[in-house]
Amino acid sequence: MTQSLTGKVALVTGAAKGIGAGIAKAMAAAGASVVVNYVSDRDGAARIVAEIETAGGHAVAMQADIVVVAEVEHLCAAAVARFGRLDILVNNASVFAFAALEQTTDAHLRTMLDTNLWGTIITCRAALKHFGTHGGSIINIGSMSSERFAAGAVAYTATKAGVTGVTGVLAVELAARGIRVNQINPGAVDTEGARAIGAMSDEARAAYTARTPLGRVGTPADIASVAVFLASDAAGWITGECLAVSGGLR
Repeated sequence: MTQSLTGKVALVTGAAKGIGAGIAKAMAAAGASVVVNYVSDRDGAARIVAEIETAGGHAVAMQADIVVVAEVEHLCAAAVARFGRLDILVNNASVFAFAALEQTTDAHLRTMLDTNLWGTIITCRAALKHFGTHGGSIINIGSMSSERFAAGAVAYTATKAGVTGVTGVLAVELAARGIRVNQINPGAVDTEGARAIGAMSDEARAAYTARTPLGRVGTPADIASVAVFLASDAAGWITGECLAVSGGLR
C-alpha cells in the first residue's frame, strides 16, 4: 500500500498560501491533479499553480468564496469539468482573530462562523454530488485550539470544535459510500497568516517551542505530508479521526 495519489483529483480550499498551499503542492507531488481554490489572492494561487506545473504536476487555480453556496457549487462542478472527477476534498480555508469575549464583535464572530464552520459544511455538501462510486476522502483542517483552550479564542475555538463534530458525523454518514472523513489539528505552524497577527514573533516562537516536545514550530509541509497520507489508499481503514499534528503540543 502506497501513498500515491496518481489518477486522483483533489480540491483544496484556501490554497493560495500557508497550510493550504503546502497541501496542494504535496498532493500534486504525489500524483494528484489539484484545484487550488482562492477567494481574493489570485496572484498567490497563480504562484502555487506555477510551482506545481514547474515540478511536473497538474493544477488549476479557481476562485470561489466558500461562504457563498452558489460559488461553492460552481467550484465543485468546475473542478469536475476540468479534471473529470473528484476524489479528495480538503477543507482548509479558515480565518482567525483573537479577542476577549467582551471585545468580540458580532462581525468578528459571524466572519469566523461563516468561513470556518458554515463554509466547511456547505463545501462538503456540494462536493458530495461529485464523488463517484469509487468513494473518496474528505480532510478537514481543524486546530489544537479545540483541544487546548486559551483565553481570547472563544470564537475561533467554537468554530473548530464545530468542525470536529462535522468530521465525526460525516465519517459515520458517508462510510457506506466509501468516503472517509478525517481531520488534522495543527499546532503552532509558521504561516503568512500567523505572522500577520504576530503569532510568529520571536517571543511567540520561543514560547511555542518551549511548550512543544519536539522543540520547534511546524511548517506547512509538516501538515501536508499527513494530508497526503490520509487521502491515500494507505489510510484506507481510517475514518472519523482527529489527528493532532503539533509536535506533541497538548
